[in-house]
Amino acid sequence: MARAAEEKAVSIGTSIVVTVVDEGGRTILVERMADAQLASLELSERKAVSAVFYKRPSAAFEKALAGGKMAVLALPHAMPAAGGLPILHDGRLIGAIGVSGGNNAQDEEAAEAALSAIGS
Repeated sequence: MARAAEEKAVSIGTSIVVTVVDEGGRTILVERMADAQLASLELSERKAVSAVFYKRPSAAFEKALAGGKMAVLALPHAMPAAGGLPILHDGRLIGAIGVSGGNNAQDEEAAEAALSAIGS
């Protein structure tokens, strides 16, 4: 998964951090590409945790906030930025991936590439 996300990042001209968490939000993998900003270590984790806690892409909170739903800011562990996606296996949530380092659209593209690599 991380390799697929990193290959996508290279193809779109950015450097990223990839974090994968299990179904309880515990980190099981972190990879940082050369030149990825240090802040992305925490941001990628927050995106992954958001996706697993709420069983939806972190982009959903970004869209809600852009639509004026300020209550999103009060939700525990909700990260209103694209790049966090739940990982499903046979329709069951088994974890999530968070990507940070590019702009939100680039992060989302890299996360989607990671899920495509495992057929999720």
